[in-house]
Amino acid sequence: MTNSTDTPGECLPLLAPVVSMTVAAGERLNALFSPEARPASRAEMFAALERNDEAVLGELRNDLTELRPQAKWIEEDQKATSPASGEWWAVDAVEGNVNHVHGLPDWGVTVTLIRDQEPVLTVVRQPVGDLTYSAVRGSGAHLNGSRLHVSAKTDLQDAIVATGQAEAGQEDTYRRIGDSITAMLGKALLVRASVPSTFPMLLVAAGHHDVFWQYAPVLLGVAAGILIVTESGGRVTQIDGSPWRLGSPDILVTTPALHQASMDALAIAA
Repeated sequence: MTNSTDTPGECLPLLAPVVSMTVAAGERLNALFSPEARPASRAEMFAALERNDEAVLGELRNDLTELRPQAKWIEEDQKATSPASGEWWAVDAVEGNVNHVHGLPDWGVTVTLIRDQEPVLTVVRQPVGDLTYSAVRGSGAHLNGSRLHVSAKTDLQDAIVATGQAEAGQEDTYRRIGDSITAMLGKALLVRASVPSTFPMLLVAAGHHDVFWQYAPVLLGVAAGILIVTESGGRVTQIDGSPWRLGSPDILVTTPALHQASMDALAIAA
């Protein structure tokens, strides 16, 4: 991904209203959250997932459409594709929904404006912890107003690395995930696997983690993290080092100093 500095002028005035809308959506979601939640069946879990989406998405979509009427909306069936030119809202109204309904803290609302296939503005609201991440292309990334920077680590042996689980039914992808974790276990300090993609990417941006990779990522899961990481000084490419584009088959997110070592370690799972 490039990290252009030529567009913040128009996007910066959008940041405050998008933050306000995203925080409000997070509060609606937080009203449904209980750390005691323990669904007893798949049917109960899916009913709770649907309830959460219905509570947040409609009002947020209306607000964003009113703010930016010309921007199209990336629908659920488009999340694995690359949108056409123009402006698009990439929104996950309940990022980490499965965590929310199991009483876990890693969930929130992500809103990203994509222009001509590049994320240019994003807000992530994580109500648990009162965390608001934001970035505008060319203007840096922030957490609750404080500037974010990736870590200064230079040796993969010292790194905390993470990957994300692919969606169900991707058997070859599952094999690659397993091979990549095995490879990293012999190279890095600590290896984690989690769902969803956004939160380990935010940890890279904040310097808590150092590397994130994923096979078969979906746009709604990585759009926000991509901009926040690049605006924090990180690198985003495909796992083989080629430029990352919307719709790419995999993604590698690192500090600049750990990029080559991460590529080398993950080559075994190609």
